[in-house]
Amino acid sequence: MAKTERKSSKPANAEPKLLSGGNPQIAKGYGDASVQAYIEAMPGWKREVGQRLDALIERAVPGVHKAVKWNSPFYGVEGEGWFLGIHCFTKYIKVAFFRGQSLDPVPPVASKSRDTRYVHIHEDEAFDEAQFSAWVKQASQLPGERM
Repeated sequence: MAKTERKSSKPANAEPKLLSGGNPQIAKGYGDASVQAYIEAMPGWKREVGQRLDALIERAVPGVHKAVKWNSPFYGVEGEGWFLGIHCFTKYIKVAFFRGQSLDPVPPVASKSRDTRYVHIHEDEAFDEAQFSAWVKQASQLPGERM
């Protein structure tokens, strides 16, 4: 008897599951499509900010490599590793610069990791796109994380 296909218990049009803090659960994948699926699943105001961040990163680093790992988008340079990651929390979006301690000026939020620095983006706070783009350009020129 031939093997039968297992049917998914999830309807084809089902919304992605939101994990604690509202972070979308998106399957691991490489390329723009995986990152766009994550952004599309970002809840509320975070989706528009996610689209803007993605556009700023693409403009700052033409040909940037993208992936979704551990339910977070990662951005990197081929052969050089990942320089930035994004993660949704209940009240903000966390942008991690993996070599943030080497950026000028250093991004504002410290990490338990010696090199990593964060930017937290809240719904009703101004966001300095020019500074963000400058950090992205700098970060893309540093050795990235191998994850």
